[in-house]
Amino acid sequence: MLKFIGLGIYDEKDMSLRGLEEAKKCDALYADGYTSIIPDKKKLEALIGKEVKVLKRQEIEETDILLDAKKDIGFLVGGDPFCATTHIELYMRAAKKGIKTKVIHSSSIFSAIAETGLQIYKFGKTASVARPEKNFEPESAYDVIAENKARGLHTLVLLDIKSEENYFMGAGEAIKILLSIEKKRGGKAVTKDTEVLAIASLGGASIKKYATAGALMEAKIGPKPHALIIPGTLHFLEKDALELFR
Repeated sequence: MLKFIGLGIYDEKDMSLRGLEEAKKCDALYADGYTSIIPDKKKLEALIGKEVKVLKRQEIEETDILLDAKKDIGFLVGGDPFCATTHIELYMRAAKKGIKTKVIHSSSIFSAIAETGLQIYKFGKTASVARPEKNFEPESAYDVIAENKARGLHTLVLLDIKSEENYFMGAGEAIKILLSIEKKRGGKAVTKDTEVLAIASLGGASIKKYATAGALMEAKIGPKPHALIIPGTLHFLEKDALELFR
């Protein structure tokens, strides 16, 4: 059996009791080191009482290391297991091989953002800001923000993670990337005067700062991971909530 076990959004203590019980029963445990930041490995292993091997992207997507029908394999995922399409693909591969699966859900940024006071049902498509590289400068995040704003919807902006390189994009870097795209596109989706909510350590310290993009570029937000929210049309209660984070 392949068990998808959510680790939650802050530290090893976010894993549910059911998730912990299922992890302890597994013959082998692996953790996703590609799509999200996982809790401290040593603390996680001490909590479960078993070794946890952290997998790279290629090991998750291109090998069958997790698809051992003769064992109970636990796949530990930061946040909630199926918020990343990589995990859905893995789930389907297991199903095609006739391997039984079990899912143990946990907290996710997609629900935790409600503590900002912004109404969940008013969020549009989620955007992801990727680090520009040679011959790779994606602008899709800008397009998503522009589309959501045109519809009056809020945008959750996730920031690039490359765990293998120990690289975790910060809020300031993401804003600079969005502003550089704005300079080329001129669509006024994200300008220096755009109000932005930067968030850090949701589920733990839960740091939130609401200011203009220009002000947040150099601001110290708090421990990573970071994320951004570009508000759409605000209800008066949402406006009051955001003012708490000035």
